[in-house]
Amino acid sequence: MREFIVEADGGSRGNPGPAGYGAVVIDAVTGETLAERAEYIGIATNNVAEYRGLVAGLRAAHELDPAARVRVRMDSKLVVEQLSGRWKIKHPDMKPLAAEAARVFPPDRITYEWMPREQNKHADRLANEAMDAGKRGDQWSPSAARKGREELRDQPPQPRTLTTPGGEAVKSEDDARAARNVATPAPSTGWGATADMGAPTTFVLLRHGETPLTPQKRFSGSGGTDPSLSDVGREQAERVAAALAARGTVQAIVASPLTRTRQTAAAVAARLGLDVAIEDGLRETDFGAWEGLTFAEVQERYPEDLKTWLASPKAEPTGGGESFAATARRIATTRDKLIASYAGRTVLLVSHVTPIKSLVRLAIGAPPESLYRMELSAASLSAVAYYADGNASLRLFNDTSHLR
Repeated sequence: MREFIVEADGGSRGNPGPAGYGAVVIDAVTGETLAERAEYIGIATNNVAEYRGLVAGLRAAHELDPAARVRVRMDSKLVVEQLSGRWKIKHPDMKPLAAEAARVFPPDRITYEWMPREQNKHADRLANEAMDAGKRGDQWSPSAARKGREELRDQPPQPRTLTTPGGEAVKSEDDARAARNVATPAPSTGWGATADMGAPTTFVLLRHGETPLTPQKRFSGSGGTDPSLSDVGREQAERVAAALAARGTVQAIVASPLTRTRQTAAAVAARLGLDVAIEDGLRETDFGAWEGLTFAEVQERYPEDLKTWLASPKAEPTGGGESFAATARRIATTRDKLIASYAGRTVLLVSHVTPIKSLVRLAIGAPPESLYRMELSAASLSAVAYYADGNASLRLFNDTSHLR
């Protein structure tokens, strides 16, 4: 199942006044922008424009893949809280728009997240482009927007009027807070601060111990010789097992099917008295013809292929290996499967460099090229917590203190 991020925004210069919306659809795995939507909608309120932007973004995502899972991110607490079911929809102009948004995707395949306005720059820019086009008597179009983008880039965002949960305009944030029911929970931010989210599902990410190929820095994926742990790797596995036993938080163990990960997982399982489940989705990337070679050897034998691979996450290693984009899609699917299976529990995932880096990258919303900027040592520990609202929190990365 594909996963999209829909970021939407709307604005009104007058509230009500000349209004427009913007929406963008992003591939949750690669970070690639897949679609943009914007429109000048005439005289309307901020809230109506925001809802119209949401509907447009959801429809664009549905056109790309009606079977996808969608994460909506907006800086409108009103829209997020209402469509999450925590605030009632009182304003008559918003009820049909909310109903329209709810019909695009089934409720079990869509989540809503609030984000600070400064993080919603893409959709905000589109909304302002649409309003500027309306001021000129035009409708927004991608080609026309590109021409005026340089001038708009440094302009501050337009001021907005605060509203109550029912959509009524107020003069200050204090008035807005007073209009809300005190018992209304704050929008969740992924930090577990609200009691209704419950315990997160936590993945403790363990890279396997060293193999004979590790200190030589050779490509060692899922398409090579499947090496076993070296003597150093077995010692590392015992050390990390002792450290995890002392912490006493792991409730289940899942490992990649490759020998080095199963051996590392077995050492931990023996200490903790747990079984090891095997998950094929946690296997390392297949590096094709580069398996067993050093970076210098690949650069010498396949210089153009390596150059292309380093420039694009969609590029495959020589000989039909697996691209980083394909690995990320596989890891995202595996992540969702394991979250569903181990909801609210702490699970040790014994895996490899690329899968662990991909889980971290996806958790913090980093671009694909961030994989090249992470150092992940053999037998290191990382940890990511996943909350019921769809957010994730990176809690630990590349901890090797247990090896010293």
